[in-house]
Amino acid sequence: MRLGMIALCCGLLCLRFLPVLPVSACLLLAAAGLGLLLSRLYPLGLFLLGVAWAAGSAQLALDDRLPVELDGQTLWLQGQVVGLPEQGDGVVRFYLQQAESRRAPLPQRLRLSWYGAPALAAGEVWRLAVSLKRPRGLVNPHAFDYEAWLTARRIGASGTVKAGERLSMAGGPASWRDNLRSRLLAVQARGREGALAALVLGDGSGLDDADWRILQTTGTVHLLVISGQHVMLLGSLLYALVLGLFRLGWWPRHWPWLPCACALAMFGALAYGLLAGFEVPVQRACAMLAVVLLWRWRFRHLGIWLPLLVALTLVLMWEPLASLQPGFWLSFAAVALLAWCFSGRLGTPGGWRVLVHAQWAMALGLLPLLLALGLPVSLGGPLANLVAVPWVSIGVVPLALLGTLLLPLPGIGSSLLWLAGAQLELLFALLGWLAERVPVWQFAAAPWWAVVLGLVGVLLALSPRGLPLRLCGGLMLLPLLCPPLPRLSSGLAEVHQLDVGQGLAVLVRTRSHALLYDAGPAGRGFDSGEKVVLPMLRGLGVRRLDLLLLSHADQDHAGGAAALLAGLPVERLLSGEVQALRLSRSAEDCRDGEQWQWDGVHFSTWRWQRADNPNDGSCLLQVEARGERLLLTGDIGEAGERHLLASGRDLRADWLQAPHHGSRGSSSAAFVAAVAPRAVLLSRAWHNPFGHPHAAVLARYRQAGARIYDSARHGALRLLLGRRGGAEAARTQTRFWREK
Repeated sequence: MRLGMIALCCGLLCLRFLPVLPVSACLLLAAAGLGLLLSRLYPLGLFLLGVAWAAGSAQLALDDRLPVELDGQTLWLQGQVVGLPEQGDGVVRFYLQQAESRRAPLPQRLRLSWYGAPALAAGEVWRLAVSLKRPRGLVNPHAFDYEAWLTARRIGASGTVKAGERLSMAGGPASWRDNLRSRLLAVQARGREGALAALVLGDGSGLDDADWRILQTTGTVHLLVISGQHVMLLGSLLYALVLGLFRLGWWPRHWPWLPCACALAMFGALAYGLLAGFEVPVQRACAMLAVVLLWRWRFRHLGIWLPLLVALTLVLMWEPLASLQPGFWLSFAAVALLAWCFSGRLGTPGGWRVLVHAQWAMALGLLPLLLALGLPVSLGGPLANLVAVPWVSIGVVPLALLGTLLLPLPGIGSSLLWLAGAQLELLFALLGWLAERVPVWQFAAAPWWAVVLGLVGVLLALSPRGLPLRLCGGLMLLPLLCPPLPRLSSGLAEVHQLDVGQGLAVLVRTRSHALLYDAGPAGRGFDSGEKVVLPMLRGLGVRRLDLLLLSHADQDHAGGAAALLAGLPVERLLSGEVQALRLSRSAEDCRDGEQWQWDGVHFSTWRWQRADNPNDGSCLLQVEARGERLLLTGDIGEAGERHLLASGRDLRADWLQAPHHGSRGSSSAAFVAAVAPRAVLLSRAWHNPFGHPHAAVLARYRQAGARIYDSARHGALRLLLGRRGGAEAARTQTRFWREK
C-alpha cells in the first residue's frame, strides 16, 4: 500500500519538472499503467497513472487560456466577482469567474486590475470593458515566476479594466464574507484592523508595505495571513480543549471523548477554512487534518508516516498543479520534519523545549528547500517564530475568532478584537525591532547536487543522537551555503539584460567587479528593483555593486534604485540626471569621456551635457572586452543621436541596447549605420501602451543585418562579451506553463 502511494505521488510530482506535457502520450501512459497494475510491476503502473493524471489536468488548465487572437485586445464581457477584492495603491485587484463575451469563449477564471475603481464586492455581477492578456510574466533566473503562479491557480487570463457597470448587487455567502471584512476593518483595534482581517479572513490587503517587509524579514508571513498552519492550529486547540475537559473529569461520561474531539476539530477547521475562502492552501490543510484525525481515531497503530502519505496523495490527486506552488513543498516538508524529529524517539523534550527544538528543526530542515526554490532565508526567523508562534496561536487567534463570532453583541466582540489588536501592535513592534537588526539573506543559487547533498545533510543532523555520521550532516550543507561559483577570465565581461518589463536594467560583471546600468521600473504595487533585480543579483552571487549608473531619472530606469540601495552595498552612484533623483543618498553627475578599466575590460561614458530634455541627456556607457563592444544608450532620441554622431566618437559596437526601447523617435538610419551592430538588445513590456518597438525601427535594424533580442519575447538575456558568441535567452528554458 505504501509503495503504491509513493509511486503514485512520484508520478504526480513529476509534473513540476516536465518541460512539455506528454499530451499525445497520456492515453498510452494511462493504458500502460492500468495494464501494469495487474502485474507485479504495479508500482510502475501507478507511477504512469500519476503522470497521465497530472499531465491531463495541467492540459485542461492550458486549454482554458485566452485565445491567442484575443491577446492584447479590449472587449466587453460579463462575469461575477469571486473572492475578496484586494485594494491598495489606488488599484483594485479581483477575480472574475464564469466570464462571457459575444466575441469568443473566455477562460473560467480571470484576474483583473481596475485603477480608480468604484467599490467592488464579492458576489456582484459586472459588465466590463477589459484589455485582456494571456498568462505571461517576466522571466528571470532566481526571481518570482508569475506564469507558474497564474497556472497553479488556473487563471486563464489577466487584464486591466477600462470601464464597467454593475448589473446586480452581491448576495449569498460571498457577500457575507465581504460584509464581515467591512465590519472587521471598521473596528477600532489599535490600527491593526488589517492584520485582524488577514487572520480571520485571509485578506492581506489591509497590511501595508512596511508590515509586509517586517513579516518577510522575520520569516513570519505564515502567521499573519491564513495558511494551513492556522487551520491545523485551530483544529489542535479544539482537540486539546476536549482532551483537557476529559482529563479534568468535566466531560460527559456517556460521550466518547476521542471521536468527539476529532469531530469538533474537523468542524472547526472547516468553518475556519470557509471564512478564509477555502483556497488551495486551506484545502490542503483541511485534507491533511482530516487524515491525521482519522489516523488518531482508528489507525494510530499504522504509524505517523501513513497519514502524511495519504494526505499528500489526496492533495495531488485533487489538484496536481499544487506542486507549482512553493507553499505546497514547504508545508508538507515542515510536517515531515516534525514527524522525523519527534516520532518514535526516546527522551523527547517536553514543555517549552519542544517549541525550541521545533524551531531549530524548521530553520535547519527547510534551508535546502528554501534555497532550491530561490526563496530568501530569514536569519532572525527562528528567534522571531519562537516568540510569535505561541503569541499568535494562543493569544491572538482565539481572541480574534471569538471577537468576530461575538460581533453582534454590542461591546463584547469589539472589545475582544481590541485586545487582539493590542497584542498584534506589540508583536509588530518587537518584530520590527528584530527586522532592523537581523537581515534577510538570499544565498547564491546552488547546483542540484548541492541541494540533494544538503537534504541528506539536514536529515542526518536532525537524526537521533548516537547515529553514526550524524555530525557530518552539518558539513554536507557547506556546498549549499557556499556554492562553487564560476569565475570569469581576465578580459571577459558577463552581461545580463534583466527582464523588467517596460524599463531597463543591465548587469555587467568582470572577474572581480559588478556594475548595474539602470535599475528597472517601479510603480503601483510593483518595484522591479525589489522583486526582480535584487533577487537575481543575489542569486548570481553579487553581494555588492562597484557602480550603479542611472542613465536618467525616469521611473522606468531609476524606479528600482531605492530598493537596490536599501538592499545591497553600492560603492558609487552615478546618474545623467542628478537633480531629479529622489534617493536616500546623493549621486555623482555623469561626465562625458570618463574612462576606467576593470580586470582588462574597458569602460567609457558619454553624455550630452546641454540636452534640452532628460531622455537626450541620458548617460551612455560603452563596454569593450577583447575588442568586442557593447553600447548602452538609455533613452536618447534622434536629437541625442545626432549630437553623438557629431562628437566624432567611434560608435561601432557589436551589441547595441536599442535607444528608448525602440521608439519611433530613436534609432535613426544614420545612427544605426554608424554603430553597425551585430545584435540589438531590446528591453520592453509585452503589449506595452507605447507601441514599442516601432515597426520602422525593427525594419532598420534588420536591414542592417542585426539580430534582435527582445526581452518581451526572450526574457532575461545573458551574453559573454569578449567571446563573440550569441546571447542566451531565459525563456528558451522550456517549462510547460511558459508562453513562447
